[in-house]
Amino acid sequence: MTRRVSTLALLLAVAAAAAGAQQQREHLRLFPPADLGLLEAPDRDVWQRPEQIMDALRIADGSVVADLGAGSGWFTIRLANRVGPNGKVYAEDIQREMVQALNVRVQREGLKNVQTVHGEASDPKLPREALDAVLIVDAYHEMRDPVLLLRHVAASLKPTGVVGIVEHTKNGFGPGPPMDDRVDPERVIHDAAAAGLRLQARPEILPYQYLLIFEKAPRSG
Repeated sequence: MTRRVSTLALLLAVAAAAAGAQQQREHLRLFPPADLGLLEAPDRDVWQRPEQIMDALRIADGSVVADLGAGSGWFTIRLANRVGPNGKVYAEDIQREMVQALNVRVQREGLKNVQTVHGEASDPKLPREALDAVLIVDAYHEMRDPVLLLRHVAASLKPTGVVGIVEHTKNGFGPGPPMDDRVDPERVIHDAAAAGLRLQARPEILPYQYLLIFEKAPRSG
């Protein structure tokens, strides 16, 4: 009996250590909240080109949109100004510290058209069939299960809704994450197809990044 108890305790300890290591790996994939200031670089407007991205996604006054992996809220603020008081922005992040920072910023800016959302790694917790556009900027490479997440994103779109995914290219130029963390656009297209989305457009408007725009794929049969 003693040996069985010892063996069980050892197995439980190993399982706990493995789970802890997995959680640590997941944590390391995410952008650290302590580095939020890096997202506010004064030249970001120049190379990120938010107005052109929003134009490409047809985001206008009155649109209902989501900013997934909103982080510091840099893009959230610009989305809120674009959609105006008749529109709405869901600013989503899976890190509680990020959501807290977003809440502070939204209150400071006095934005009445922004609702923060504490999502999950596999489910952003967005309303179903309610969104004109979902924007995922520099967050796709952090996703643990992008296909499952994109399935939930697809379910949140209106029939004419779109998803815009922005990631850094692998050509070695400009700012962005380490080269090993960058995602090939063909992989994103493959993942999106598995989630029920099809590529609608691939505007060549960004100097250091690519923009992929997806729509719901028609159901067969």
